[in-house]
Amino acid sequence: MQNHTTERPGFDRPMSREEINACPIGGWEGPVRLIRDKEELGAAIDKLAGESLLGFDTETRPAYAKGESYPPSLLQLAAEKEVFIFQLKRLGLARPLRELLADPGVTKAGVSLAYDLRELGKLSHFKPGGFADLGLLAKKAGIKNHGLRGLAAVLLGFRISKGAQTTNWAKEELTPKQIRYAATDAWVGRRLYLALAEHNSGGKP
Repeated sequence: MQNHTTERPGFDRPMSREEINACPIGGWEGPVRLIRDKEELGAAIDKLAGESLLGFDTETRPAYAKGESYPPSLLQLAAEKEVFIFQLKRLGLARPLRELLADPGVTKAGVSLAYDLRELGKLSHFKPGGFADLGLLAKKAGIKNHGLRGLAAVLLGFRISKGAQTTNWAKEELTPKQIRYAATDAWVGRRLYLALAEHNSGGKP
């Protein structure tokens, strides 16, 4: 007799690495704005002014030696139609960015927020507002995977490439692969927030 019970990886049990790797690769294919100076920063903040939900992420140059550490190199914010990548080495955590990160009226969705916000706070003090930790939201929703890659596979049906994860994010000139990777991580954060909201409202993932 055939068993018609359908197990849902990610809900009934954690989705395995093999199952995640079997998913097709997905990524942000839209416009990306690389923000490197005050003029570009002002234009980006103006474009972000009408957004109520942003995907959020940071990238930091990897450290391999004991006691070695680096400040965040990039801050990524994904709006509905484009992704903005701020090069913090050039900009610092400028006041317009601090004000946006502190705005409780703009939801910023991402994972591992405590670490990212602590490291950003070392650049310049601000009081975070409006942040939504996708891992905590997933846990409350009964989902067994809590990382960005696992959640993308469970809720969106694709995996995100981690090929550029350990590259040097502090370089003056980022490669197209780095830019697409950084943009994708922020974009996925926004998509996951919407998917979790739909799931929690009764929609089926």
